[in-house]
Amino acid sequence: MARKCNKMVAAFLMVCLVATGVLLIPDTAHAKKITSFSQVKKMALKKVKNASILELDTDYEKGTLVYEVKLLQKTKIFDLTYRASDGKLIQYGWEETHLNPNSRKKIISQSKCKKLAKKKVPGASILSIYRKRDDGIDQYKVKMQKGKRKYELDYHARTGKLIEFEWKETLKPKTNNNGYIGVDKARQIALSKVPGATITKVEFDRDDGVPVYEVELFKDMYEYDIEIHAITGQILDFDQDYRDDYDDIDYD
Repeated sequence: MARKCNKMVAAFLMVCLVATGVLLIPDTAHAKKITSFSQVKKMALKKVKNASILELDTDYEKGTLVYEVKLLQKTKIFDLTYRASDGKLIQYGWEETHLNPNSRKKIISQSKCKKLAKKKVPGASILSIYRKRDDGIDQYKVKMQKGKRKYELDYHARTGKLIEFEWKETLKPKTNNNGYIGVDKARQIALSKVPGATITKVEFDRDDGVPVYEVELFKDMYEYDIEIHAITGQILDFDQDYRDDYDDIDYD
């Protein structure tokens, strides 16, 4: 009888331990958490085969600790960003380092470029597409979105070759009740600085530890980059650049 009671007591204690989470079962929830450069190096080399590491660094993305890796694979430079808390890849991109202007070829149409972009990222919506000239190369820049990911694709405007590609996971900033002004207020401040402009991007980030909102806008022949202090609302940086290709902007 005593032995039976002991078994019942043991069973009861086991149920209590499981229910309260005290039972010492191996914790796999944070098995992929990044705690060292050697760890993220292995992850990056697994993602980009036969590459060599150029740079390793840490930063804060919207208040979240991340590991940034730059790699070289043949003629491509890769940039990868991993979230430290769970090892998730939140940003991936590459660009060709050796390009031929092919100036004798005819520039492909925007509609052709749109088809190429939609084939590359099926199901994504095109936010904007415009033609530019960079380092002597005629290019199309395409901005797209699919779910939580935003994409930027650069195509050689004369060959249709994809020469730069990037996607970035949209993360919610960790405000922790720090009194941030918020995205809507940042938009208002930017538009008060450039009335009538169109906002293309608003992102929360940290610049040397300072919480900021980075706002990108365009109006007529100019594009603007404005950095706003996330707590005070003060404009910390303002850049204006001339766009000689503004007539080519086309929106779906």
